Amino acid sequence: MSYFYCMDCSRQYKLEAVRNPFLCECKGLLEVIHDFRSLDSERLKREFDRRLSERMTNYSSGVWRYKELILPELPDAYITTKFEGNTGMYDSDRVAKYAGIRKLMLKAQSENPSGSFKDNGMTVAVSHGRSAGYTRFTCTSTGNTSSSLAMYAAIAGCSSYVFLPNRNISMNKVLQTLAYGAHLLSFNGTYDDGIRFSETNSEILGLYVCNSINPFRIEGQKSIIFEIAHQLRWKLPDWIIVPGGALSHATALGKGLQDLLDLGFIDRLPKVAVIQAEGANPFHRMVAQGESKLTPELQPFTRASAMNIGNPPSWKKALHYTVRQTNGVTASVTDEEIMNAKAVIDQSGIGCEPASAASVAGLKKLVEEGVVDREATAVCLLTGNMLKDTDAIREYHLDSMSEGIFANKIIPVSLDFESLQGYVPNL
Repeated sequence: MSYFYCMDCSRQYKLEAVRNPFLCECKGLLEVIHDFRSLDSERLKREFDRRLSERMTNYSSGVWRYKELILPELPDAYITTKFEGNTGMYDSDRVAKYAGIRKLMLKAQSENPSGSFKDNGMTVAVSHGRSAGYTRFTCTSTGNTSSSLAMYAAIAGCSSYVFLPNRNISMNKVLQTLAYGAHLLSFNGTYDDGIRFSETNSEILGLYVCNSINPFRIEGQKSIIFEIAHQLRWKLPDWIIVPGGALSHATALGKGLQDLLDLGFIDRLPKVAVIQAEGANPFHRMVAQGESKLTPELQPFTRASAMNIGNPPSWKKALHYTVRQTNGVTASVTDEEIMNAKAVIDQSGIGCEPASAASVAGLKKLVEEGVVDREATAVCLLTGNMLKDTDAIREYHLDSMSEGIFANKIIPVSLDFESLQGYVPNL
């Protein structure tokens, strides 16, 4: 059996009593709690292995493969999937050397259908919304959430309405959202302003909220750590490093780890590091200063636009499930550190958007500070595709460089053997 639970006041609600936008009577965020006591862990492991070989069924999804741990009560007829998950895990010596650690693996959620980790949660949110009778879905977004929502709504034959801050966003993501057929509603304000509007008005407008305040998003995103553990045959590394924006990712990671431990799939919890950008780091500041309440950043700004969130709605859940439960840490990195790490990830052949690179930048800082041992093992999560923000690539490699350095990036040549000999070795 599963139910809604409020971490603020401990109230419980039946899942059938849908509360949109998933706020308790005390205004605290709700989460989904599952009772796994009746599950046979060894039988589930065998079933998960069997589903890996399936093709073009609901359970070939890297999310719905773990349905019993995510939303077991959902009728299969409502599952809305594009076979998300099943993303690569890459062992990169180049990035490990850059971070200063013995062994580093990169989990490329950028390989999801819409190009980001949001798909793992959005497939569950839209599926649940459809089961509850909704046909119109909404989110406030700086980009990745909106493109994921628009894609799944389109697959389901439903409509999507996206509230879009009118500054500090990636136009690549806006165009992707537009192409999937979403209704774009631009407003003068921040991501946090849009979330407050959704909390107050979504149900009146008949819109099912798909931001991370929706606990089914968190349940879907747990599949990322399930898949990592499955790929590693249930032996996790010493550290898992995750970028922190709205903190749904960090929450899902910690919640999923606890599920695996409770079920006996793993025998210990790895430590988790949540990395924020200096221009939008209220969660890191709270943890570093030992405070119990988050003070929002009223005017957040970072070049890693997906992290441009000053009042992350899931901070209480992330603090409980991720920092305290795993004895984890937080860190803050500059935009320069993020972009330098992104260049290394890109040139390793994997690639990512700026926010993704915060995980590697943060790991590098934690290694240098002695928080993470150089002989440790780690997985860094890459949250979005490098084509999500092509302006960042242009700015880093071209616009910000002198003409002399630019000449080493794009080289004008004549198409004849004599001219090319100096540029192409062994020609």
